[in-house]
Amino acid sequence: MAATASFRSLGSYLKRLSKPLIVGSMAIALSLGASPAWAGDPFRTSDPRSIGDQTEAAFRAMFEQGNYVEAGRLLESAEDDEPMSHAMVASLAYLEEDWDTMGRRATLTREAAEALVETDPLRGNLYMAVGHFMEGAHVIMTQGTLRGSPTALMKLQSVFSHINAAEAIDATDPELNLVKGFMDLMIAVNLPFADPEDAISRLENYAAPPYVAQRGIAVACRDLDDHGCATTAIDRAIAAAPNNPDLYYLKAQILVQQGDEAASLEFFDLALESRDNFPTALGNQIAWERCRTNNRVTDGNQNCDRLRR
Repeated sequence: MAATASFRSLGSYLKRLSKPLIVGSMAIALSLGASPAWAGDPFRTSDPRSIGDQTEAAFRAMFEQGNYVEAGRLLESAEDDEPMSHAMVASLAYLEEDWDTMGRRATLTREAAEALVETDPLRGNLYMAVGHFMEGAHVIMTQGTLRGSPTALMKLQSVFSHINAAEAIDATDPELNLVKGFMDLMIAVNLPFADPEDAISRLENYAAPPYVAQRGIAVACRDLDDHGCATTAIDRAIAAAPNNPDLYYLKAQILVQQGDEAASLEFFDLALESRDNFPTALGNQIAWERCRTNNRVTDGNQNCDRLRR
């Protein structure tokens, strides 16, 4: 039941998060304010792994700069043997509701990870978990909960098995904790009686980079109606990546939820300045939310649906 609910909740959660669950599963980018990142490994300042220049650049474009268009361009020539590159393509396909590409790249994520296990068992097991998770999510999205549940349940068992194998190698690894933290948060936020505190603590204390980890915390706290926690986390994320319009969008949503709709308009506008760098559906959603918020603030009656161009 928990596994089925986890996959069932994936769609709405990822749209609010702009992909950090699936994409966050691959997390990276430079940890701003720290020492310069090791080339090819944006997670670790010690014991770095070779991730690949194109994959790293694509992740930076998406998560540091919020430029999905540039990330997609870079991923066209990304390293084929790097499972994170396939996972990022799958996440972009999810945003565009391109289920065929999502499913194909989810499988390529798992297959590339299987090949990586021999030389890097921690990352190999980690991305095998990511691949299985995305394959399960794809089944639920394309077949529905009723038909897809048996496969999703088996996939989730594989996810936990490979996460546990990675944890046995190094439970403090930043990349591992980013992925596991996001997965645990998704389950905790969407299932009754689940406790999100352990997942928040994992992201706070062990995960990197901070603008991805803090963003995940902000979304979780927003969904739990913890306004103070959400505000603190999103402000930390923005301080780490001040040029990422996705973070301003999340800041606007948090202000709306807190009842400060007038203040939120500034942050909606900051996000929309980079609308051409967003996938069409995401840009349309931000414009629509901004319009509806402005109508409430000004007692206006603008037709907001026309902005979903």
